[in-house]
Amino acid sequence: MTKIDPYLHAALLLKGAEKEINENNLSAVIKAAGLEPDNAKVKVLAEVLKDVNFEEVIKSAAMPVAVSTAPAPAGEQKEEKKAEKKAEEDEGKKEAAAAEGLSSLFG
Repeated sequence: MTKIDPYLHAALLLKGAEKEINENNLSAVIKAAGLEPDNAKVKVLAEVLKDVNFEEVIKSAAMPVAVSTAPAPAGEQKEEKKAEKKAEEDEGKKEAAAAEGLSSLFG
């Protein structure tokens, strides 16, 4: 399981509560979570998030993205064709063996 950064969660909690994201508020949320805040991290995060427009960030993150499948590289296509051909050959051998067995029954 990936460790989740409590500093970012503190910032999101403050934003959701419509409180100012500053050093004091971030430290208070971190302390309320039972952690000892790292003053350097708190200071940097408060400074970085000072001018961030969360609504724009959320809009851009929530935009649906059309997934397009890129064509497979030539090497992969050759390997896929070989695998398909081998599967077809194996199927053909199985059918031939089954037909041979049936023909022996009816002589």
